[in-house]
Amino acid sequence: MSVKPEHYDLIKKPVITEKATMASEANAVVFQVAMDATKPQIKEAVEAVFGVKVKAVNTTITKGKAKKFRGRAGERSDKKKAYVTLEAGNSIDVSTGL
Repeated sequence: MSVKPEHYDLIKKPVITEKATMASEANAVVFQVAMDATKPQIKEAVEAVFGVKVKAVNTTITKGKAKKFRGRAGERSDKKKAYVTLEAGNSIDVSTGL
């Protein structure tokens, strides 16, 4: 399977939080992905880019909060995260980058 340019458009960046670090102990990696990305597309992209076998993909959508920017009302953008569970024996080290 070759790496297509669309794969890099689907996976935006890894999410490095305390919860994501705890998920990595269960052989899972968390990525911020494009809002229109589907689970099969995310699975194909992760397998192609990182060369690993994906067991499951779970997604969450976080709605953007209403915040004030320099005293003016504004809103943060919505975000979609993918929790990618890897097959046994596969791993991705997100701290080093691509």
